Amino acid sequence: MNSPTIRSSLTDWLDWLLKLHTQEIDLGLERVREVAKKLDVLTPAPYVITVAGTNGKGSSVAMLVAILRAAGYQVGSYTSPHILRFNERIQLNAQPVLDSLIVGAFDAIELARQGVKLTYFEFATLAALTIFKQSKLDVVVLEVGLGGRLDAVNIVDAQACLLTAIDVDHVEWLGSDREKIGFEKAGVMRPNGLAVCSDPNPPKTLLEYAQALGVDLRLLGRDYDYLANPEDWVFKTAQQSIHLPKPNLAGQFQLQNAAGVLALLRAQTSLEIDHTDCEQGLRAAQHPGRLQTIQVDHQAWLFDVAHNPQSVDALAEHLKLQADGDDYLVIFSALSDKDIQAMVSQIKPFASQWLLVDLQVDRSAPLARLQEVLRLAGVVSSRQQAFSSMAEAVNCARQSTEKRILIYGSFVTVSQAMTELTEWMS
Repeated sequence: MNSPTIRSSLTDWLDWLLKLHTQEIDLGLERVREVAKKLDVLTPAPYVITVAGTNGKGSSVAMLVAILRAAGYQVGSYTSPHILRFNERIQLNAQPVLDSLIVGAFDAIELARQGVKLTYFEFATLAALTIFKQSKLDVVVLEVGLGGRLDAVNIVDAQACLLTAIDVDHVEWLGSDREKIGFEKAGVMRPNGLAVCSDPNPPKTLLEYAQALGVDLRLLGRDYDYLANPEDWVFKTAQQSIHLPKPNLAGQFQLQNAAGVLALLRAQTSLEIDHTDCEQGLRAAQHPGRLQTIQVDHQAWLFDVAHNPQSVDALAEHLKLQADGDDYLVIFSALSDKDIQAMVSQIKPFASQWLLVDLQVDRSAPLARLQEVLRLAGVVSSRQQAFSSMAEAVNCARQSTEKRILIYGSFVTVSQAMTELTEWMS
């Protein structure tokens, strides 16, 4: 299998990468670190922040980047997965990088790896680090893809790390309870380093890990806290209380994420961040696919990538606050390794009709299973429709008289629906 070249398109490179390593996930740092050393990208910027957790990572990255940009810093960010374009994963000052930069990075990685096996995600991570190193940035914010301890992002020794809400997810790789998962997330911390946890009930394993390494760990509810007001919110420490505008991200749970972001930025001493920077950054933060509403003609389409019980519970709380008597037509699909029963039961009170979709990807739950889960949840067959493609489901929703459409269940679900909806948005 011949590799693409510097003259190949980004699409050609991505198609090749998907076939290069048969395992989608292959946790471990030895292989990717070996190639990173050859590329000299283990220090992509003078200051690096790593963000790990189950839920809230992407939103926290968005707020960190927005505040750092408001303070005048040149910032790179790496997140995953993407919604519409691969370029969304690698951003310079909140803007996706050009295809040519990614292709150039991929070509350099291919020359350097010399037969070392790398997964799609590892290639992407090395591409991000390569681009960041070339761009001479002040700060880089890295989002962990899966877990933390053995995730490719963890080859970089960050000056600070933020651990967001932790829940049971990816049990095949991380373990079946919060204690095991907490240990994996804690792996991004460094001896005597700075860490902030925005989970109000952190696993004991995480606390023990931090103590063993002498980490300066700041905890929500102990070292800092927050208070929601109707018009603003308050970030609180033992020394002071600071009033701030609510983040430009929908959902009350974003205050928990924002509090962790503020706690980290105020605890570190290498970067100068003032109150105005925080205000401007919170107002400017953007994060597609998370409680994002798009108006198309008479319909309001609400997209959310919630894909585990904790994130779906946050979605349900948001729907409860928006309740005005009108239910949602729901487009739903999920990956087979998720707790689909819990994901359905939490949204059932807000749904008038369910459009179930075969995502046609390797890990997608089959339609028969989705239908059975709904049946067990008490959703009668007359309120279910099954579709073999997202195009069919979106077309059905567009032709309905429903004014509110909800799309949730996975990144793939949101990505496919948004792609189909662009026909009517253009």
